[in-house]
Amino acid sequence: MTPVANVQRALLEDLHDRVFRAKHQSRRIGAEIEWIPVLADTRRVAPVFGAERQASLGMLRRLAARLGWQEASSAKGVPYFLLPGAGTITFEPGGQIEYGSRAYDTASDLLAQMRLVDRYLREEAAESGLELLTLGIDPANSLHDAPLQLTSPRYERMAAHFERLGAAGGRMMRQTASLQIALDFEADPWPRWRLLNQLAPFLIAIFANSACYAGRDTGHRSFRQDSWRRLDSGRTGLPFVDDDPAQGYLDFALGATPLLLDETTDRPLSAVLERRNLTAVEWETHLSTLFPEIRPRGYLEVRSIDALAAEWYAAPIAFVSGLVYDRASRDEAIALLDEPTDPLLVRAGYCGLRDPEIGRRAAELFDLALAGCRRLGRVFLNHADYEVARRYFDTYTRHGLSPADDSRASLLAV
Repeated sequence: MTPVANVQRALLEDLHDRVFRAKHQSRRIGAEIEWIPVLADTRRVAPVFGAERQASLGMLRRLAARLGWQEASSAKGVPYFLLPGAGTITFEPGGQIEYGSRAYDTASDLLAQMRLVDRYLREEAAESGLELLTLGIDPANSLHDAPLQLTSPRYERMAAHFERLGAAGGRMMRQTASLQIALDFEADPWPRWRLLNQLAPFLIAIFANSACYAGRDTGHRSFRQDSWRRLDSGRTGLPFVDDDPAQGYLDFALGATPLLLDETTDRPLSAVLERRNLTAVEWETHLSTLFPEIRPRGYLEVRSIDALAAEWYAAPIAFVSGLVYDRASRDEAIALLDEPTDPLLVRAGYCGLRDPEIGRRAAELFDLALAGCRRLGRVFLNHADYEVARRYFDTYTRHGLSPADDSRASLLAV
């Protein structure tokens, strides 16, 4: 076996042992939610830093002082706040605020914490002259009006790489917001990995919430999805291989340009391995620059959902957990859906539920998800949260709509 083959075998073993292996034999659930802060009076992008009251870091510091949150700084040089027993709040490169929860044993416990953080942030933002947008992309400002606000070496190198490929990378880093869900693998990782990759286009369409950008109707139901798809095809999409998922993910990782190595290269990681080995830190850093719709991290990170208003948080949480954690619904959904493909992602982001096939399948999947939630029981998802999910389905999905239709209607009415 050649030295390069030996290195690739070691990387494959790492994926099997650490990335695709369950860290906990449980049904825990976590989430990351993002907000886009803008000045309430002008809708211009809010600054992170500065002495003025409308700087979002100052807003968070005032809130932290009141609630007992602890400020720290990450290895990337980014300020963040520790919420005792509940997770962290940090910033994305364009100033987006992100809350990352801890893992919870029940969906309803997670949802209660998500809503509480949203309420705290929204009340403090209003006192500071800020508005927190819960949309997949900034609807009012152009890329020119949204600077890179975090200038750590990581973000600067990523921004330079994406800029060479076009404007999509800048929009992704500085202007988008999402709701991400984290699920445990448990003892049967491959059916869950398969199902979530199959679900990705439907998650995009059902929860699409980014039709408008820079003051215009883009024609897309999820323009955020379009930006992610265009930023760098070598590190986004659906790297799913049915017969050997870990090998498929290794091939995906080897085909992506390494953005953060000390050396500068426009060639894929596989070319770097022909010259030298990687350290464990370099390999882990490279994996952190891959952005597939579903990302394995010792748990499953679902990345396909646009940011949503807090009133609807229960809908994606119920949809995903009801399908993944209930075995009967999971098996029915896997049988219902075809192999996941990147072209279906494109259709889902552009057409949303207007696409007849996607719309029909989405309604069937939501029925399966609600049935799964009922079987998981009210300890996992209480009645009130279940009713929110059902109401979302009846308001939007059943009629081929998503929140993107609301924002588009508001723009056209102006």
